[in-house]
Amino acid sequence: MTTPSPETPRHPLLDESPLPYGLPDFASIADEDLEPAIRAAIDDHAAEIAAITSNPDPATVENTVVALERSGQALHRVLSVFYGLLGPDATPARLDVDRIVSPLLAAHNSAVMSDPDLYARVDAVLTALEAGDLRVDDETARLVRRHHRDLLRAGAALDEAGRTRLTAIDTRLAELTTQFGENLLASTAELAVPVTDEAELAGLPESMRASLAAAAEEAGRDGWLIPLGLPTVQPISAWLDHAGLRGRVMEASLKRGSTPGHDNTPLVLEIVRLRAERAELLGLRCHADHVLAVETAGTPETARGLLLDVVDAAVTNARGEAKDLLGGEDRDLDPADWAWESERLRAERFSVDDATVRPYFELEAVLKDGVMYSAAELYGLRFEERSDLAGYLPDVRVIEVFDEERSERDAGVGLLLLDYYARPTKRGGAWMTSFRDQSRLLDSRPVVVNVMNLTRPAEGEPTLLTMDEVTTMFHEFGHALHGLLSDVEYPVFSGTSVPRDFVEFPSQVNEMWARRPEMLAHYARHRETGEPIGGELVERMREAERFGEGQATVEYLAAALIDLAWHSLTLEQAREVTDVEEFEAKVLADAGLDVPGIEPRYRSRYFQHVFAGGYSAAYYSYFWAEVLDADAAEWFIERGGLQRSSGDAMRREVLSRGGAIDFLAAYRNLRGAEPDPAALLRRRGLGSSVVGGRETVAAGRP
Repeated sequence: MTTPSPETPRHPLLDESPLPYGLPDFASIADEDLEPAIRAAIDDHAAEIAAITSNPDPATVENTVVALERSGQALHRVLSVFYGLLGPDATPARLDVDRIVSPLLAAHNSAVMSDPDLYARVDAVLTALEAGDLRVDDETARLVRRHHRDLLRAGAALDEAGRTRLTAIDTRLAELTTQFGENLLASTAELAVPVTDEAELAGLPESMRASLAAAAEEAGRDGWLIPLGLPTVQPISAWLDHAGLRGRVMEASLKRGSTPGHDNTPLVLEIVRLRAERAELLGLRCHADHVLAVETAGTPETARGLLLDVVDAAVTNARGEAKDLLGGEDRDLDPADWAWESERLRAERFSVDDATVRPYFELEAVLKDGVMYSAAELYGLRFEERSDLAGYLPDVRVIEVFDEERSERDAGVGLLLLDYYARPTKRGGAWMTSFRDQSRLLDSRPVVVNVMNLTRPAEGEPTLLTMDEVTTMFHEFGHALHGLLSDVEYPVFSGTSVPRDFVEFPSQVNEMWARRPEMLAHYARHRETGEPIGGELVERMREAERFGEGQATVEYLAAALIDLAWHSLTLEQAREVTDVEEFEAKVLADAGLDVPGIEPRYRSRYFQHVFAGGYSAAYYSYFWAEVLDADAAEWFIERGGLQRSSGDAMRREVLSRGGAIDFLAAYRNLRGAEPDPAALLRRRGLGSSVVGGRETVAAGRP
């Protein structure tokens, strides 16, 4: 895309933004601009690829591999804006655009990545590299191998019939995964639980009641409205004393993705079959083989083995927890009641519940004196609010990030946008994304976003957080740091562009600072008295952290193994599966995870991570990353906790390198040893008969 002359009007999407760091000029972007801009950018990218493949000169690193890396800047710019807006603000107009452009983008991507002429040129460069005829730096060598690998995995070496079928599969999968997400969004909104009798809200703090009343008013309904989040067990259940309402919330949660007009059942089956067919076309046994070949785990067997190794300990703890919660009663615990019973016993045993803790965690204090303070201490960063720059909605904040080690002229690292409050058009969960990625090749600095779904407080009231929400803030900020501190040449390696089972490692490590005593003392102050959180309460919180670990681990393992089971099916096996619930039940029974009272964290019909996100066959990666995280957390503590020297090492070996590294080698360089899985067992208390544990499985999910 040529740069417009001063006389040519600047296109708000296709052209580089004139704002600092290339922040999109959101005020000038209209929904009706999106589809035409995407179509134009697709054509522009196709022309750039054609210029590479038609080049009469012999293939070189510069005219082929680097040219490929430079291509598609306009398309990347447009899509970063489009998808950056679609997740937090999925208006009907944007959903319509998504429905139209998803198959177009899938077809275009397939056409580029399966282009035999492009593959031949990249293959020629790789052949020269492997023969020793090229002398390039390590990152450029990785770039050549990366593009060659990606083209192979996209079917560029297939015959014409194979490439045609692969394009058709990719196009159909784009349609199906888009529809899955739309169905889930619609059914989740449809199934929000109405309450007309205030007596049913017994147990809820007044601030939470006010937010439910506001949700009802926004939806044009009387009384109160309980919106639903992504996981099966809704966090609000821990507060609801009314058993009937807890049951209705659980029933609604389990129905998501299965309501008339929004039923994801046939989509799940077709997605699984098409993914299996795609893998078979590429010469692989199953989709999981295809996915894990480029993950640090390597194979589905390795990932499954990691999960199965802790099943017995997790189930033993969970069954002990159930007995504890029932006080010796001879009955099964209802899944709708587990969170409430657990919160009740936690408060009784440790005198620690959300009502006790939340007044110490006011949003601004957590953000500035906790999240940002830890980043300043570890990495020498400084944060300044830019009220002169506008986010995509009025309540989205823009923060400029500076590196105090750099010269004043070059101190700007990038921009961080914060979008913390729930809205009806925002998809559930929490995540980090970017509008712009760091790259020295493109002279680009990052613009990243942290998104959460906090309940907006009543007018004039502060935003108070649960410990889980505090942990999620630190988690997503860890992803943001990975994007902000990136220092790579090529955009394909920038920031969080790493394997799924490594991308969660920096973010989960960053969670540790939420609970460190020295950090709590710094940011956790009572909103009314200003008193710092007391040492006795911190100690009780630490004791309570092990409470409920069996249940939390079982629900996570169940979801991860359901994901792996679906995507380990061969095409023939996938065609034989017709009953989603029966398939799930068999997976749980075979793994020994059919524990009374515990539902999987996600069931297939609302498993957005794997059927409408990027985690197919890779939901295990949170657990894999936590093995690295638990071990690295011990390393940080051994070195004195919040120390700049430790932050410098983390930045040098991991955060700045993005995808331009051997990931396990980078970890060994940081730690000085192989990761020790025993650290995870020590953290979770799964190696003993102790009931309970840290609820990090539920924290910080994208």
